[in-house]
Amino acid sequence: MTYKPPRRPQFFYTTAPLPCPYVSGRTERKVVTEITGPDADRTHDRLSRAGFRRSHNIAYAPVCPSCQACVPIRIPVSTFVPDRGLRRIARANAGIEGFDVPARATAEQFQLFQRYQQARHSDGDMATMSFYDYRAMIEDTPIETTITEFRGASDRLIGGCLTDRLGDGLSAVYSFFAPELERQSLGTYAILWLIDRARAAGLPYVYLGYWVPESRKMAYKARFRPCEVLVQGTWRMLTDSEARPNEGVAADLVPETAG
Repeated sequence: MTYKPPRRPQFFYTTAPLPCPYVSGRTERKVVTEITGPDADRTHDRLSRAGFRRSHNIAYAPVCPSCQACVPIRIPVSTFVPDRGLRRIARANAGIEGFDVPARATAEQFQLFQRYQQARHSDGDMATMSFYDYRAMIEDTPIETTITEFRGASDRLIGGCLTDRLGDGLSAVYSFFAPELERQSLGTYAILWLIDRARAAGLPYVYLGYWVPESRKMAYKARFRPCEVLVQGTWRMLTDSEARPNEGVAADLVPETAG
């Protein structure tokens, strides 16, 4: 008989209440757990399918009291069909090249990251990150992670997307881009690029994190349809009526007693 040591227990903790970064006036709480050891990839896969996200070696999910605004969302790449607006964005960025590189922070990336934060999120915590903070965000990962560098004319770095490889897809962790090119919708283009990359690799999904219909910064994720949302522990297709912004659809996705 082959001896199998008992599997290490997975401990979960709840964070203290903090102001919600997405919906004004609400309180955020998270459940967090550490991803470490030889089973880190499998643990991360299971947690991702359950709606968790990764930051460094921590996986987290919202457990906010009386609020279910954050809805896990993913794109089934085999059925995804870009609408006219997304096709226009793809054409506008046809001259951009994407390169997968190891998750190693560079000064060039950090300079672009700083410009993006100052232009788009100057009042956020990430705007004050040092290079060492940025390096930790990029390199502190217990799983297979890459950063996609998007380069334009003269090999200029104009965007980056930190991406985790899962057993069933790709997970977009964080993206940033040259703020002066905002009209090119490089963040949207990065998602389109990941969809193509996942399809080429035979991976069924691209995970986008949380769709927050009540947040202008997070509502855009429902634009990539058909897409699936995680509701009461089950992934299902998001309907067109649910995907329409500013209609309070988050309340329709969960029972009234949730939270």
